[in-house]
Amino acid sequence: MNYEQIKPLEKRIPAARQEAKRHYGVHPYFTRRPYNVVRDHILHYTQERDIVLDPFGGSGVTAIEAYLANRIGVQNDINPLANFIAEGIVGLSEASDDEIFYAYGKIETACKKILQDIHQKASFEEIPPDIILPPNVRLPRTADVENYHELFTTKQLVSLSILKNEIDRLNGASQKLLLLAWSGALARLNKTFISTHGRAASRGGSSIFSIYRYKIARQPVELDAWSVFESRFIALLAARKEIVSLIELRKRTAGWHGGFYCKSRDVIELQSEYSEKVDYIFTDPPYGGHISYLDLSTLWNVWLGLDPVPEAPEKELIVGGEMGLTEERYKSRLYQSITASFSMLKKDRWLSVVFQHWNIEYFKAILDAARDSGGELRSAISQIGDPIWSMHKKKGKSSVLAGEVILTFYKSGKMCVREPQHPTVSLECLVVELLAETNGNILYGEDLFNRIVVEAWKRGVLDELKITKEDFTHLLENLGWKYDPQKHLWIKGMLIEQQSSISLK
Repeated sequence: MNYEQIKPLEKRIPAARQEAKRHYGVHPYFTRRPYNVVRDHILHYTQERDIVLDPFGGSGVTAIEAYLANRIGVQNDINPLANFIAEGIVGLSEASDDEIFYAYGKIETACKKILQDIHQKASFEEIPPDIILPPNVRLPRTADVENYHELFTTKQLVSLSILKNEIDRLNGASQKLLLLAWSGALARLNKTFISTHGRAASRGGSSIFSIYRYKIARQPVELDAWSVFESRFIALLAARKEIVSLIELRKRTAGWHGGFYCKSRDVIELQSEYSEKVDYIFTDPPYGGHISYLDLSTLWNVWLGLDPVPEAPEKELIVGGEMGLTEERYKSRLYQSITASFSMLKKDRWLSVVFQHWNIEYFKAILDAARDSGGELRSAISQIGDPIWSMHKKKGKSSVLAGEVILTFYKSGKMCVREPQHPTVSLECLVVELLAETNGNILYGEDLFNRIVVEAWKRGVLDELKITKEDFTHLLENLGWKYDPQKHLWIKGMLIEQQSSISLK
């Protein structure tokens, strides 16, 4: 395969988020890339047996999809929960059906009736002395309660403990599968679970994944622990069937040689192990603030005994969090992380970074690091328009950047010389210029914003360009565009007026 001759992907790949049971329904996580977008990039930029790395692996979509595509997937994340999920998904195919159902039968016999009886009790005030509880650690400052045990009702603590204690008695791949089901159930069996108004009590989600902090529900819902666990087990069986089918198909055709490795190292330290050994990197670094992954993973890490290494909180690539990490540090670490990623990439190979943020200095850190590492920007694809992200825009509307841009670089190995800056260009002039290239009467603000950033960087004026949410919105409005809060896009003003006139008639 001549990697240099690969033509970069340049068109948006519509997200198929819910189609892969191996990623959706198995275990919740804070962010998760659409598997088909990741898979298509892997297939396009690599060949079988190539090493594919995600230095910010999250729940493992990149490494898992590389593994199933007969590549060598390398998952890396300093959050133990992320690696627990990724390893658990890959391990679903390891146990036989007989082993799985035998293990499940033992758990069902030991726990089902007890958990159902606990659920039926009107009250459950005291915890029996034989119940093993996790450490009652202190929670992050932003939590509604101070200590870990306060995240649960007494019923939930007892039920979860009984179930986990029985699972811990097992061993082998079937034990890991059932523990993954238990961990997935944990997200619904705590007081941060908020039921959706007007629907069944079990419909809803944890505040951990919506407002990114430990917010206690006004009226905590105590779901039947056995039913929640059972539903997770059924979801795992569906995911397992899917994975086994994909592996069997490979065995019957090209032969099976997929590999999977899991690392838990700081990206900058990882480069010593993989220096110029990686064939492709697809990664989604954290976008600064809002999500403090390690803090929010406490719910799982404490009970599973997954302690992050002591230095992990200081090395997390976020702004804020319990450590109060600064924005300047984030930009510096982002630059260093992208530089380290390029150092792990072989010459003449490709690297894709998924990103989105209003702060253009974050983009500059990525783009500068790539350029200084011999990486040439070959494509910038705005992943916009997917229905699921409109939910995140309901409140913020035009001030919220949804979707993301996929920046893909080719490592030529040539150190790019910094070109002299072009004459200063105003934001308005740049927007007018780019709008002139826009076909049709509609546009996504995210796409225009991404084009502005990339074009300004290419011209060497990104340092001088200041973009705020308010300025961006007002500028488009002044140029005759109007934001449609239902479709989450911008429409030319004249077209809006024509549509209004037609509807009035």
